[in-house]
Amino acid sequence: MTKVETFVTPGAGQALFDGLHMSQTLKIDDRVEISGQGGWDDHLNIPDGIEAEIEQAFRNVQTVLEPAGASWKDVVHVNSYHVGGFPPIVNETIARLFRSYMPNRAPIWTQTGVEALGLPTMRIEIRVTAIVG
Repeated sequence: MTKVETFVTPGAGQALFDGLHMSQTLKIDDRVEISGQGGWDDHLNIPDGIEAEIEQAFRNVQTVLEPAGASWKDVVHVNSYHVGGFPPIVNETIARLFRSYMPNRAPIWTQTGVEALGLPTMRIEIRVTAIVG
């Protein structure tokens, strides 16, 4: 029988659940799917610099994976959504963070340019799939 669980993290996760009635994490057996994570802090504030925003988005991905027993090391698929195109600092930062968070695995990755994201000042959103175990 398939086991389905959802998780809501404190801070921004709880605020998004309360405001939008959405979970941050879904676990189905050994598969973990997450909602797109922006570079927000617990109060949904976005850093001014794109590099800091990407770094925070990666930390947020880690935060929402943890309640399901997963981490970046379990990630197999990444979708990233970008406002403002793909200046070199974007790919350089993401590649650096992939190597740091997943030194033994290179995920499959799709980048998509979009007009806007969920918060007015967001420039990146990251959604991943992880396989635990």
